[in-house]
Amino acid sequence: MNDRLKALADAGVSIWLDDLSRQRLTSGGLETLIHDSHISGVTTNPTIFAKAISDADAYADQVTRLAAEGVSTDEAIRAITTDDVRDAADLFKPVYDDTETVDGRVSIEVEPGLARDTEKTIAQAKELWETVGRDNVFVKIPATEPGLPAITETLAAGISVNVTLIFSLERYKAVADAFLSGVEKAIENGHDVTKLGSVASFFVSRVDTEVDKRLDAIGTDEAKALKGKAAIANARLAFEAYEEIFSSDRWRELETAGAKPQRPLWASTGVKDPDYPPTLYVDNLVTRGVVNTMPEATIKATAEHSEITGDTVRGNYDADRKVIADLEKLGISYDEVVQVLEDEGVAKFDASWSELQDTVTAALKSALKGAEK
Repeated sequence: MNDRLKALADAGVSIWLDDLSRQRLTSGGLETLIHDSHISGVTTNPTIFAKAISDADAYADQVTRLAAEGVSTDEAIRAITTDDVRDAADLFKPVYDDTETVDGRVSIEVEPGLARDTEKTIAQAKELWETVGRDNVFVKIPATEPGLPAITETLAAGISVNVTLIFSLERYKAVADAFLSGVEKAIENGHDVTKLGSVASFFVSRVDTEVDKRLDAIGTDEAKALKGKAAIANARLAFEAYEEIFSSDRWRELETAGAKPQRPLWASTGVKDPDYPPTLYVDNLVTRGVVNTMPEATIKATAEHSEITGDTVRGNYDADRKVIADLEKLGISYDEVVQVLEDEGVAKFDASWSELQDTVTAALKSALKGAEK
């Protein structure tokens, strides 16, 4: 096991892989990452599946069978992705058991086009949960305003949730409230909340991408000095909110009933700016009780370069607030930035789903042509 990754895990950070493919599953590559790189969970999205299906022939037999059955593109997507997630969940089951249901989780996302539709999101979350049929799965639901009641009702049905696309502190607090309400309802509904899990996926690098662009446009020395600071400050302040929410009397009552807290998950932690160290969003967001989901390149960079020296989140909150305040003084509106990022995030997820549909449609057509020869 890599010493640096072990140090990160020992510091209380759960290391998850932001990727999944059948090739990883069948080759033993994912199992190796679990044993050698301290990987304790997996997150997925439509872009990840589109790349997996287009880059490998590991799906050829299933696609051929699905094409012969005459299924639709969306039905094929559902079959392919839920099979991979189910197999990954089985692989992570020992981790799930060893961590008393905290880690060993695998995420699968509701269709991005449902981000503005509460009822359809709830319905599809239930369908995905039943189709995969594994306790250690998270259903990913975006943290749009219509997504908030969907989060509550999905949890109330005893379904574990990965809340995705969180950019703002205000929305994070609303997500945590939706989680608490969901757990309360789950208890009322008679569900075993000791197995009910949730993470709140707070996006990191995209904040710097948007803010740095605005700082470059300003161009002053004062502006340049703030580059690469907004995302980390924003994430740390979200953790401050987490500490407050999950030390409240409301939470203590749920904890007494066996509930586990909704952990912050640092998402989008691969750097977008090549001038930044590849482990920027790993080294500066180390604290106990969080998840960092990383692309494999960031995991490798962490293994090679990170120097984990302890907690780098707690105790910096005043300095983090100053970063946001200094941005406001320069005319960069925090509220505007996070709204732009949410809108772009939903649009990007939509585009990813279209890409996945196109990839699977092409694969089904190719399989049919092959069958006719």
